[in-house]
Amino acid sequence: MTVEQVVRALGLNVRSGASKLDQKVGGVYVSDLLSDVMANAKQGDIWITLQVHQNVVAVATLLDLSGVIISRGAEPAEAIIAKAEQEGVPVLTSPEPTFEVAGRLYQLLSEPDAPALK
Repeated sequence: MTVEQVVRALGLNVRSGASKLDQKVGGVYVSDLLSDVMANAKQGDIWITLQVHQNVVAVATLLDLSGVIISRGAEPAEAIIAKAEQEGVPVLTSPEPTFEVAGRLYQLLSEPDAPALK
């Protein structure tokens, strides 16, 4: 499954990294604690968080994540969007709570005919 397929299925808003939406999603990680993400997320994961500061882009770049979904209607500042664009990190937003985004993504990935991860 690609980031673009996730965007379409969940109705996400693309804030940066539109040229990188063809990346494969290797898994999903949900956390708001940056040190937890750094210790446990894996390369290619898509990360769901409420965080909207520049360190999110730094962590996503460091781990080579396929993208970041910011939930609950939170919006990153223009400087963060610019940094994410420069680093090639897809930053996506959703008005839904984290639980709903994670649940919908789990359901999507669990469907028998869902495109395989990696």
